[in-house]
Amino acid sequence: MSTPSAVPAAGESRRWMVLAVICTAYLMLTLDATVMNLALPSAQTALHFSAADKQWVVTAYALSYGSLLLFSGRLADLIGRKETFIAGLAGFAAASAVGGAANSFGMLVAARACQGVFAALLAPTTLSLLATTFTDPKERGRAFGVFSAVAAGGGGMGLLIGGALTSVLNWRWCMYINLVFAAFSLVVGSSLLTREPRTGARMDVPGVIVVSGGMLCLVYGFSNAATHSWHTPSTWGFLVAGGVLVVLFSFWQRRAQHPLLPPRIVLDRNRGGSYLAALVIGAGMFGVLLFLIYYMQTDLGYSAITSGVALLPMVGVTAAASTVGNIRLMPRFGPRPLISAGMLINVGGMALLTRIGPDSHYASTLLGPIMVIGLGMGMIFAAALRTGTSGVLPQDAGIASAAINTGQQLGGAIGTALLNTIAASATTDYLTGHAQGKPGPALLHLATIHGYTRVFWWCAGIFALGAVVSGALLRGGPLPTPGPPSTEPATEAEKVPT
Repeated sequence: MSTPSAVPAAGESRRWMVLAVICTAYLMLTLDATVMNLALPSAQTALHFSAADKQWVVTAYALSYGSLLLFSGRLADLIGRKETFIAGLAGFAAASAVGGAANSFGMLVAARACQGVFAALLAPTTLSLLATTFTDPKERGRAFGVFSAVAAGGGGMGLLIGGALTSVLNWRWCMYINLVFAAFSLVVGSSLLTREPRTGARMDVPGVIVVSGGMLCLVYGFSNAATHSWHTPSTWGFLVAGGVLVVLFSFWQRRAQHPLLPPRIVLDRNRGGSYLAALVIGAGMFGVLLFLIYYMQTDLGYSAITSGVALLPMVGVTAAASTVGNIRLMPRFGPRPLISAGMLINVGGMALLTRIGPDSHYASTLLGPIMVIGLGMGMIFAAALRTGTSGVLPQDAGIASAAINTGQQLGGAIGTALLNTIAASATTDYLTGHAQGKPGPALLHLATIHGYTRVFWWCAGIFALGAVVSGALLRGGPLPTPGPPSTEPATEAEKVPT
């Protein structure tokens, strides 16, 4: 018995066209995050909302996206991947059109929240479609290599596209650009994808309610910590509540007859290790894509477009490394050496970034480190995305894909809160230790850069911890060749208590 595919096995050319559809849809999601961040200052001026309100344009998306990922992943398993893919595309496009036409702050925030809902529906579906469409090991390696390159490089490309759109047109086109990607994926995907047979998945309603509430609390708590303080009740109160709900969810999954996230998914060492790697990527990459851009634009005077171009070498190296890793290295060595080595390479890249100063040059100070980080990220993405969906039953492909996206989303929320706090604290400490009276612009400049370097050292530590955990958790050797799904035995964690 083979894994059901969304595309007939005989249509090899159709499968590669499906890959183009999948990658276009996922690129739209990865671009949207960074493109919208660049559009925020212009949107704030046009719609006349405050700096405090500005955070809600980001938070509204993060709350709906993060809280609904696991539910959406299981929904794809339940009603079919083609149906959820098309619905996610159509909904995301509609929300983007409303956001681009927004004439008030409330309308923009509502559109961003709806974008998050449909992104949660779309993100895990793209990965599960990839996993079920490409079942031949050689084709699977090439397909995951291309997809990994898109996933890893989309953020950097978003900076370039966002900078060009805001400079040449206006902020609204940072929303409207999604319609181009969605139109292609909708038209081509509707004709190429086929309806799949029902997988027998069931919806765990209590699990959905508990884990969605838990993720909502965690994402909101970390978002609030990034903009306010860890000591406010709206931060620690939500974080505590989120932690309690996640613990309750884990207990319920061992007792539920049809668990939302079956223990067999996360208790497999390779898959569990890949989900933790996704969390580390989400936290660590925040230090690169945000604080490095802050440094280039506020300290070196780069424009938004120049910043995007400056990151293109990292995008290129990431794409090459993820493709080679999936095609050449994963079949021979498996995920453990790729993920562990990628983490260690990123440690070195982050350490090199700590050499930045007020008068640093791109070629001598930034180019080398960002290419090193691109290499590390490509290796990690090459292994983590493929491993996270490896060996799962057809009825679990969506939820396994959602677990990867959830790890990355939660990691990003943690990184946002933690690294912003570290940067602010380091900057304040520097000013306190060096100020003689009122600090001048030069001292503020140095203090800000000191905060960035402190963040890069912490990112190096995050990746070092990721290397240790990955090396200890992931199994050695290539991934096992999948056997017939119907013969996979249940683990003790899956068995329903009697």
